[in-house]
Amino acid sequence: MSLTKRLIACFDVIAGRVTKAQQFQDNIDVDDAVTLARRLYAEQIDEIVFYDITASSERRMLDLATVRAVAQEVFVPFTVGGGIKSHDEMHQALKAGAEKISIDSMAVRNPEIIREGAAAFGRQCIVLSTQVKHVGVRDGIPSGYEVFIDGARTATGMDALDWVRRGEELGAGEIVVNSIDNDGLAQGYDLRITRAVADAVNVPVIASGGAGTVAHIAAGLTEGAAQAAIISSILYSPRLDRNESPRDIKAELSDLGIPMRPWVDVDDLG
Repeated sequence: MSLTKRLIACFDVIAGRVTKAQQFQDNIDVDDAVTLARRLYAEQIDEIVFYDITASSERRMLDLATVRAVAQEVFVPFTVGGGIKSHDEMHQALKAGAEKISIDSMAVRNPEIIREGAAAFGRQCIVLSTQVKHVGVRDGIPSGYEVFIDGARTATGMDALDWVRRGEELGAGEIVVNSIDNDGLAQGYDLRITRAVADAVNVPVIASGGAGTVAHIAAGLTEGAAQAAIISSILYSPRLDRNESPRDIKAELSDLGIPMRPWVDVDDLG
């Protein structure tokens, strides 16, 4: 039996509102995070990931008030990230209603935070998010893809495949591969690096950065060998002429033979 695939809605949040960028720049306002979460949950999204994208640059803790408000509206796995620097801050985010913690820049600066989080909360709670850019094969970057941090502004000199392997060894339970080159362009995921990461590790890999059509999502889940796909533009970007609901996307993917998670109406349980 094939493992079912997942659709994960991504929220880049500023001051409680979801925004949409292209290649990590030019964010435009979309909607209130709670309102959008409520709608996408009703439309059968499998999971939601929430990034407080200014927390690190503003040197503050994740926006826990918005995390709590979103968590009260959705009953699917909920991942949060942004500004989390310690075991204690992970605990605060989980207490606020998150089920998983996403770490990115801080994990590069302090890789032991991955081990500490996995030891305290279980590796299923720790998601390593990686921002990768194609820079060509060169010394120290044998895959041709380099890891960037700080909202794709800072090059690390680290090879993407070396980093994800280390993240898995330290205890990451899932790995997000976000293409800086493709982010927000709605032209498809970078299938080459997504597949390379999936082949390099033994934990679920999540494709991110670039899906604009159902065909793009299908390619990420098949050619890219991702277990899940992060989507945003196709759901709600004002830059696209047409948006689609999670329910319709899952139906189209199922028609293509891709096993999707069934929706369970909580009102029908018990």
